[in-house]
Amino acid sequence: MTTNPFYPIGTPGQPWSELEKQQWRQSQTRYRFYKNDVLDVLDHLKHRYEIVQYGELHYGDDIYPLKAVKSQDWDDNLPVALITGGVHGYETSGVMGALGFLSECQNEYAGKVNLLVAPCVSPWAYERIARWNYNAVDPNRQFYPEGKAEESLALMAFISSLKARFIVHVDLHETTDSDENEFRPALAARDGIEFVPGTIPDGFYLVSDEQNSRLDFQRAIISAVEEVTHIAPSDDDGSMFGYPVASHGIVEYDNNAYHLCATMTDAPFTTTTEVYPDSAATSPEECIRAQIVTVRRAIEFALSN
Repeated sequence: MTTNPFYPIGTPGQPWSELEKQQWRQSQTRYRFYKNDVLDVLDHLKHRYEIVQYGELHYGDDIYPLKAVKSQDWDDNLPVALITGGVHGYETSGVMGALGFLSECQNEYAGKVNLLVAPCVSPWAYERIARWNYNAVDPNRQFYPEGKAEESLALMAFISSLKARFIVHVDLHETTDSDENEFRPALAARDGIEFVPGTIPDGFYLVSDEQNSRLDFQRAIISAVEEVTHIAPSDDDGSMFGYPVASHGIVEYDNNAYHLCATMTDAPFTTTTEVYPDSAATSPEECIRAQIVTVRRAIEFALSN
């Protein structure tokens, strides 16, 4: 078996113990600040929205208040549009896209739908441009009652407490070159398994849930985003990452099998975005715009269908 011999932490073929997880955590560097990039922005928006704290993370000496944004004119009789970003902290356009949507949005949804936005679900990882949380756990594999990520459990508890009728949920993500050169090798090392190299799709695509397949909804988003940035082509065998491509720019598989964030509600319309900011054919600004366009088109489609 060819394991991942080059990853600097752990012994090839052996899962990490707490010692290796601690070594990994100590190797992470803080590059940016959640307070400056997210909390301060939310503070500037508090005159237009209700800002709520739904949890608090205590990681080492760091404390992270978990914040969500609700429509100021919240109406229990209206359905809810849920937007989540930063479930993987390193996926910058998801966080910036959620904040950008909030900043741009005026009163166009008043009387139609309640907005609920969790712009940065995993703030420790956001600061370190990491995929995992403090405990080397991937939050986007932990959205179920027995999950091991505090970030995911806190958000699930908050969502459950609202007892709301969700109509649409958009989870904003990125696929980056670091997936292939850092995060997937780290995963193989952590779990003591073989690292099998893969390829990164060049462009925007969506992940649809085969248990909640609304390809008309997904295609409407792709059509809107196509005016902003390029859509990832399929591999030669008609797949991406080994998963079937159900339609242009749309990968579909059972999201529940991986306990993904998009399974958190019973919304009839759900999708997970993936932009590719490392592409030579795009820019960070274009990626953020693609996320905002996705949110707007998703809500528009859900309300009209």
